[in-house]
Amino acid sequence: MDKDFLQVWSNCLRFIKDNVKSAEYRTWFEPIVPVKLNGKMLTIQVPSTFYYEYLEEAYIDLLTNALRRELGEGAELEYNVVMQNPMHTQPTVVNYPTNNKKRLYNDPVNMPNVDHSEIKTIYSIPGIPRVQIDPKLNSRNTFNRLVEGEFNRLARSAGYAIATNPGKTTFNPLFIYGGSGLGKTHLAQAIGVETKDRFQDKVVLYVTGHEFSSQFADATLNNSRNDFLHFYQMIDLLIIDDIHELSGKAKTQDIFFEIFNHLHQTGKQLIITSDKAPADMEGIADRLLSRFKWGLSAELTTPDYESRKAILKQYAYNEGIEINDDILDYVAAHITNNIRELEGALISLLAHSTLNKETITIELARQIIDKLVKNTTRELSVGYIQKVVCDYFNLQTDAITSKTRKREIVQARQIAMYFAKNMTKLSLATIGSQIGGKDHATVLHACKTVNNLIDTDRQFKGYIEEIEKKLKI
Repeated sequence: MDKDFLQVWSNCLRFIKDNVKSAEYRTWFEPIVPVKLNGKMLTIQVPSTFYYEYLEEAYIDLLTNALRRELGEGAELEYNVVMQNPMHTQPTVVNYPTNNKKRLYNDPVNMPNVDHSEIKTIYSIPGIPRVQIDPKLNSRNTFNRLVEGEFNRLARSAGYAIATNPGKTTFNPLFIYGGSGLGKTHLAQAIGVETKDRFQDKVVLYVTGHEFSSQFADATLNNSRNDFLHFYQMIDLLIIDDIHELSGKAKTQDIFFEIFNHLHQTGKQLIITSDKAPADMEGIADRLLSRFKWGLSAELTTPDYESRKAILKQYAYNEGIEINDDILDYVAAHITNNIRELEGALISLLAHSTLNKETITIELARQIIDKLVKNTTRELSVGYIQKVVCDYFNLQTDAITSKTRKREIVQARQIAMYFAKNMTKLSLATIGSQIGGKDHATVLHACKTVNNLIDTDRQFKGYIEEIEKKLKI
């Protein structure tokens, strides 16, 4: 007897619920509606294209596992995306087959609860033509989608130079390092995508340190070490993400040392990412660390307020989302740690709005962000403070960093310095450098001036109180 699609999906949900947090389950899986089962293809209905894309990006392995448990090998998933057309009363249904077949073949290492013996790892495919090697890149990770700011300018510029002339610059290897969620993977893959677009005959491969280690372990177990070595020596541009995953694995480091030397000596390009600079890495052989320093080491730092807002605007544009500028200001001011958290906040806002059919407002943004940051103390950026002050007095944002001595601009500058001193942990010298390149004495004078006016000028005191309310929203 054929399985009933409702029962299949119900069983899948039980498995999924055991493997995700309850909030994730409610947000991303409860709204899904099973539609039909055709052989081994299950069709499900989701509320939007964005919803489908996020499921594919974040939960494809989990969905694959759940389906395989119910339908066996060859299970497939198709999405019905209901797109409401404002010009018609009936919604449009667009079908999207999942891309999990490609994932099943090319990502054996990270797939949980799968019999790896039935999946060939990429290096063991006999006689595979160079040009047919899957680079394992996400085509969405392009330079166009990568906002440039002080936090990533050096690494981004070097990466683009490499993509236009791989293996021929002095940036070999390019070692990109920084904390989690700052865009290391996006940048590394952008180099690969751009290189592949410009030089279609180049063999590009992206692999994580964990995947590399697992593949080498399989090769050792199967007595195919030479095949493994030969495969990696064919690559023209090799991207190793999270190289720190090789820490403490001496034999894996030995084989990578051989691969690194061969590629570097033959003019091939290496891109390496890590959570730490080479000098701060532990458990990695000195001879490898010395080679990591041969090219350029570029750090990704936490983006400032203006960069965070630009990232949000770019993400919203890429996803076709229209969000009020004030809401972007609010998110950029309150999510300060990394890019991943910024995008996560926007995704949460959109998901909440889509599922509950609510307009995205400042109040909704406040509710979502309070949950994300658990009401911890939030430190505003100087850039955001300047913007709020300038908006209040109807000035251009760059007015208070200019050299002008106009009374209204000088006063706005002093107010911005006053709030920066009271609402951030920055030194007076740092505040001054960010607000017009002034010294600490100027900031101290500005704060005294503002305090005096608060005590003597009722109207001015009203300005300060209103601006403070806006900053504390």
